[in-house]
Amino acid sequence: MEHLNLLVSLNSSTVIAVGIILAAAGLGSALGWGLICSKTLEGIARQPEMKPELMKNMFFFGGLMEAFPMIVLGLSMWFVFASPFVPAGLAG
Repeated sequence: MEHLNLLVSLNSSTVIAVGIILAAAGLGSALGWGLICSKTLEGIARQPEMKPELMKNMFFFGGLMEAFPMIVLGLSMWFVFASPFVPAGLAG
C-alpha cells in the first residue's frame, strides 16, 4: 500500500509540474510573438521600404518562437509517459 501511495504522489506531482511547464511555455511564446510583431510593425512604420526584409525576419524568428513550445511539449510528454519509476511491489 505504501508503494501505491508513493506512485500516486509521484504521478500527481509530475502532472502538476507538466501543467505549469506547458503554461509557462505557452505564455512565453505568446509574449514573444507579441514583441516580434510589434517591433516589426514599428520598423515598417519607420522605414516602409524595408517591409519585405522585416517580414521575412519576422516569420523566421516567429518560427523559432513556435519551435520552443513544441520542444517543451515533447519533453513534458516524456515526463508523463516514460517515467522509469515502478515500485518493486507493483512490477509484473
